[in-house]
Amino acid sequence: MSQIPIPQGASAEHPKADAIRDDKTRQIAPDVAYRQIAIVNVVFFGPPNAGDRRWILMDAGVAGSASAIGSAAQARFGQGARPSAIILTHGHFDHVGALETLAAEWDVPVYAHTLEHPYLNGTASYPPADPTVGGGLTALLSPLYPTRAVDVSPRLQALPDDHTVPDMPGWRWLQTPGHSPGHVSLWRATDRLLIAGDAFVTTRQESVYSAVTQAPEMHGASMN
Repeated sequence: MSQIPIPQGASAEHPKADAIRDDKTRQIAPDVAYRQIAIVNVVFFGPPNAGDRRWILMDAGVAGSASAIGSAAQARFGQGARPSAIILTHGHFDHVGALETLAAEWDVPVYAHTLEHPYLNGTASYPPADPTVGGGLTALLSPLYPTRAVDVSPRLQALPDDHTVPDMPGWRWLQTPGHSPGHVSLWRATDRLLIAGDAFVTTRQESVYSAVTQAPEMHGASMN
């Protein structure tokens, strides 16, 4: 591993930083980074080496990604560093795949909009996807996507009514429904940083080719 010091600024200003970062993330602000896992991103909030209970995980990836998320967190925040909370933009399978495992392992509260709670406390499943939306092979296969609810009810909490975000000073949650009933995005006005979840995406996910190549292309997320 190169010993070149990693700049603390955004990776857009230091394009070599991402390539040598041990946590395999891409940094978009000094205290915000994301890691792409399969078709989805997980986001880490907190400065590098923040330590135990001094950072936040946003969304929890696909099934089987707990180890990848955990290793990225350890590399970024320090050995044994657990988050103070997990914040969910919504509860679809590719955003909660590792949620039950990580929430139990870290013994951490999980925050989501109340309209998403039925899909996070085991009481309801999402309706099946509509294969006619968007076109493409991925859309045709969408009825096969998991819709089963996860159950983190012992740790599940509602996002605050005042739209603040727990343990994320300066951030606000915005209700951005459509992709799911209780979908939220997270906004920080000071640097105009938006974590949009699936409110919109930068690839044409309905297309297998576009999803695999990840060619940047702005798209609204599909309705479910």
